[in-house]
Amino acid sequence: MLRRVTCNILELASFTRYHRSRRSLGHIHCRNMTTRIAPAVRKVIQLTDAEDHLCTLLDEFTRHLQEDKNIITACRINGGWVRDKVNLASVIVWGKLSCCFIHVLQLLGMQSNDMDICLADMMGVTFAEGFVAFLSEQKDLHVHKISKIESNPDQSKHLETARTTLLGIDLDFVNLRSEEYAEDSRIPTEVKFGTPLEDALRRDLTINALFYNVHTRSVEDFTEKGLDDLQNGIIRTPLPPRETFLDDPLRVIRCVRFASRFGFEIESDLQQAAQLEIIQDSLAQKISRERVGEEIDKMMKGQDPLRSIRIINDLKLYKSIYHVPAQITNIASSTPKPHELSLRAAAILNGLLSSTSEDSMSLHPTLRSYVLQEPGCKARLFLAASLYSYHGITYPDSKGKEQTLVKCAIQDGLKLGRQNHYLDGIPALYSASDLLNGVSLGQDRLKLPSERVAIGLLLRQESVHNINTGSQWASSLVFSLVCELVSASGREEAAECVQRYNALTRRVEELGLDKAVDAKPILDGQAIAHAMDEKPGPWMKAMVNRVLEWQLGHPEGTQDDCLAWLKEDKSAGRIDLEELKAATIGNKRVNPGKVASSKKVKR
Repeated sequence: MLRRVTCNILELASFTRYHRSRRSLGHIHCRNMTTRIAPAVRKVIQLTDAEDHLCTLLDEFTRHLQEDKNIITACRINGGWVRDKVNLASVIVWGKLSCCFIHVLQLLGMQSNDMDICLADMMGVTFAEGFVAFLSEQKDLHVHKISKIESNPDQSKHLETARTTLLGIDLDFVNLRSEEYAEDSRIPTEVKFGTPLEDALRRDLTINALFYNVHTRSVEDFTEKGLDDLQNGIIRTPLPPRETFLDDPLRVIRCVRFASRFGFEIESDLQQAAQLEIIQDSLAQKISRERVGEEIDKMMKGQDPLRSIRIINDLKLYKSIYHVPAQITNIASSTPKPHELSLRAAAILNGLLSSTSEDSMSLHPTLRSYVLQEPGCKARLFLAASLYSYHGITYPDSKGKEQTLVKCAIQDGLKLGRQNHYLDGIPALYSASDLLNGVSLGQDRLKLPSERVAIGLLLRQESVHNINTGSQWASSLVFSLVCELVSASGREEAAECVQRYNALTRRVEELGLDKAVDAKPILDGQAIAHAMDEKPGPWMKAMVNRVLEWQLGHPEGTQDDCLAWLKEDKSAGRIDLEELKAATIGNKRVNPGKVASSKKVKR
């Protein structure tokens, strides 16, 4: 098993820690090794000039409504803008003060460009329309056109919202509200005007229930816990967690995301409630899979995806989140592997990407830098790792075609499509890991017909490198390494595995294949057909593959060199066009993986 190290904010466990002990899943809490210095939380927050001007305008308009139209309302800013404004920084001291990491939480205390304006006893659209007219008539201020967002309970829009932009700030206007829920739905059965306290209590977390009163210019904490929980790094629900989760089970997943995002601790009652069978059943039945997928996408793209995966595992949420219907698991080729293996894969990936020391367990810098620098790659790899429990398991679809549980979990369980190349890229990563498993420079498959050709053809395999699915040879090598390390029996075997992949990466760069992997064929189909004195047809695809093979073996070769080689091979009888044509009869296009030139062309 895997030793697990849980940190409040930073994931500081190294790859070697995860593999020193495989017999215990016991927690080693950072409370024993880490002193968390409370972040600076302030009730009076610093506004930008634009924010200050906006608050002044909102205050003037509410006074205008009362004096001229006898309408009484109040404006409060709510949500992430307030939370992030009141929190400044957090410091961690690690390892008995032997070294100190000062980690400024960039997500807290940063500037936000959007605000949610909550209104007392007034609808958002009505207020926004009057506000825009007031600004135009009395302040000569240009405001973007108001867009009305209709209520859409399936997308968590329970009331209509007015949206516009003013002073470079995106604004949403909505009324304070209270909600009541039916037992079998996360959609409120009744939504009505509410007080600030009622509105705060219906929120998912205390830290998200803070208000900023634009009239008094002060932070309001109606739950009386939000500011303290920000100070102490606690994830807590305003109401008892069982009640909060039964009303809206999506809040369970949001708790996971915010705990991971800010490195906060989850309150013990919340942890217990999240693991209740009734809550997990509600999570599976009441929430659309699209909403679950949206939350997982945010976690994988967040600061600490490993911590998200770890909390999901700790709270036994794996089946509820990475959901595969029973009718599919019942006909699958085998049962899913233990969920802890998914956590292990994610921990290994995190260790490889986090370690910068140069030892036997260090990942080659090229592999590491690609994953960290390529947009979306890190998130895709972590989501792939979190699905390791489904690796290698297949099932027949309604047409009898073999499908993978990995793809099913992405497509049906999370409803994630090809955005960030989840649906197409992650199955490709697993296909590549099967192809690359055990790869070593000493293997014959990387030597024949020559080393450069063999390695180049391997890297050009569609599952290993394909820009259309987001697959890139470096990320494919990293993920294949992760899959091998999951089953490594000890440090010595793990170190040997890492060194095999590093050696291959070095050789790829020495041979210039990192640049050749995207090279287009030096001759196109028309040029090949002309050289062969034949009409174009499906047979050309196999010849294009042969040209690519020649190209890899002759990196300095020119088009004229390649044409001369083709004509010489044809005249010498080493190219049998009739055999190629026979093999591609009826095909409009030939799959290069199925008609390999080395098998179809005479030497």
